[in-house]
Amino acid sequence: MHAQFQRAVFLTAASDLRAAPPDEGFEVAFAGRSNAGKSSAINAICHQHRLARTSKTPGRTQQLIFFRLDDQRRLVDLPGYGFARVSQAIKANWQALMGRYLRQRGCLRGLVVVMDIRHPLTEFDRQMLDWGIAATLPMLLLLTKADKLKHGAQRQTLAQVRRAVGEIAGSSPVPVQADLFSASSRLGLDAVQQHIADWLALPTEA
Repeated sequence: MHAQFQRAVFLTAASDLRAAPPDEGFEVAFAGRSNAGKSSAINAICHQHRLARTSKTPGRTQQLIFFRLDDQRRLVDLPGYGFARVSQAIKANWQALMGRYLRQRGCLRGLVVVMDIRHPLTEFDRQMLDWGIAATLPMLLLLTKADKLKHGAQRQTLAQVRRAVGEIAGSSPVPVQADLFSASSRLGLDAVQQHIADWLALPTEA
């Protein structure tokens, strides 16, 4: 485990890119359908319980939420998409904000797309993948809540998602990887931490 993740603290919330921290250093962003377990995944990765706010009410995250690891490294919680109980106008604003962030943020090094393993690759997930590919962003697809399925069903769903992602990505040189994850059982935790550490160029620990 990288101890740097445990040092993560809330930095700021921005409803517009102009209010975001300076576009320098390294960032990894987390995107996902509302209630897919995005905040729980961030908390598990950082070994904290209340870093990212979790809620049973979809659409809790309504801004770009920045967490500071150190002076040059940040994690970013993007607004949840999908079944958020808000107006269509607000949803449209969220999607526009995410689109601008993914296209314009020069310090963004990777995108973690969080999907409930029981409902993977929704229309919104596919749109996020298209955005990531268009922005030439390396992506990691986390199939969260994997503990809800038996081992055989986990592997079967993972294989299906990997095949589908290969078709979506086509000949794109953008690396897209899919892995199993569970915030409660810690399944896949070490692997995703290492993935993010590589993107953030975290120094190797002794």
